[in-house]
Amino acid sequence: MASLRIPCCNFHQKLTLQLLPGFCGNITQRRAFNILRTEIGASNIKNVTYLSNNVCTSIQDCKVLASPVRSVHDEKPESNKQNLPHTPVMLDQVLKSLNPLPGQTFLDMTFGAGGHSSEVLAVSPNTRVLALDRDPTAYHYALELQEKYSSDQLIPLLGRFSELDWLLTNKGIKAGSLDSVLFDVGASSMQFDRPDRGFALSKDGPLDMRMDGNRLPEQPSAADVINMMSEPELYRIIKKYGEERLARKIANIVVESRYAFGKITTTKQLANIISSVFTGDHRKDKLMRHSHVATKTFQALRIFVNNELNELNNGIEIVHKYLKPGGVCVVLTFHSLEDRIVKRHFHGISLDDKPNMSIKDHFRNSHYIHSKEEVEKVMQKRWQPLSKKLMAPRYIDCLENPRARSAKLRAAFKLDVKKET
Repeated sequence: MASLRIPCCNFHQKLTLQLLPGFCGNITQRRAFNILRTEIGASNIKNVTYLSNNVCTSIQDCKVLASPVRSVHDEKPESNKQNLPHTPVMLDQVLKSLNPLPGQTFLDMTFGAGGHSSEVLAVSPNTRVLALDRDPTAYHYALELQEKYSSDQLIPLLGRFSELDWLLTNKGIKAGSLDSVLFDVGASSMQFDRPDRGFALSKDGPLDMRMDGNRLPEQPSAADVINMMSEPELYRIIKKYGEERLARKIANIVVESRYAFGKITTTKQLANIISSVFTGDHRKDKLMRHSHVATKTFQALRIFVNNELNELNNGIEIVHKYLKPGGVCVVLTFHSLEDRIVKRHFHGISLDDKPNMSIKDHFRNSHYIHSKEEVEKVMQKRWQPLSKKLMAPRYIDCLENPRARSAKLRAAFKLDVKKET
């Protein structure tokens, strides 16, 4: 594996070594700089001689590579990033899409450790923030952050997406009163970092994976699913929610293992059982790092236990009701199943339609004459996407927060419809 050292500033010498691990050793410096310029997003790189005079130690100090198009986040005097348990994903793109202004009301649907909400308040201190999360730990983070502001400016909410309607009504928030909403779906970094929550592969802990924690004791855990479900049911879960090609073999070995050795109760137990199915199958993530072969199975269990896809669908529906016409909804997803739901909402595609339908499929009932009201209802758009294509993280975002490597951002404005359905 060849690496190329480019005479740049101190910060970007280190960056380049990570940026070009898989390129041929014969790659030219000019080609390397073009790659670097594309990834960083800077349009004013001139030549090697000019760059070699820099002594920057961070991207913030590098005046040559600083992008001429700067976001509001770049220009604020100080950042709260160093005080957060994790780095917010795609922060610049999120703030640019939300465009928070004084006097507006912002709803953070996945408060987590408060990364995005803290930055929104740093950019626009007079913005009112509603902080929703189903995790009691995140709710306590919101209560701590509330001490720095007035009780009316930051309002913590504990509950699921599907409970949002009741929560907002209970707080006196009326339909059509929100200016912006953010979803950062999936498990948060603080959940992965705690072994006792059972989300992480790298740390041994109880096989739990419940985002609600002990708030809902009757909710089945991942251990309940693994030990109680039949082989066909496990196969469907792993195949549908994990998109794992060896789902049938994994389901089979899990059932055989629990019959032979008893209940599976820890993350390491399950990871080792799944690893026995794979022989010489070394997977890599988008940063070309080794990825554990049990990752997709753990994802499938987490989605099933927390009913994540249905919650996301319900959340977007409720958010549409509470957004003002022209209000923006920003959604960060981390795998194709989540992104597919968001895309279909924003582009007006029915969730029941099969993907990539042909014209013949769309007009399979063309012999039936629809009324004008039916046609208008079908053709009426509820969302206007900011762009047709999704936004992907920059390479520097992935270096700052490896979790951002699989992130996808979609944003859309609520259109002024005649009647809320």
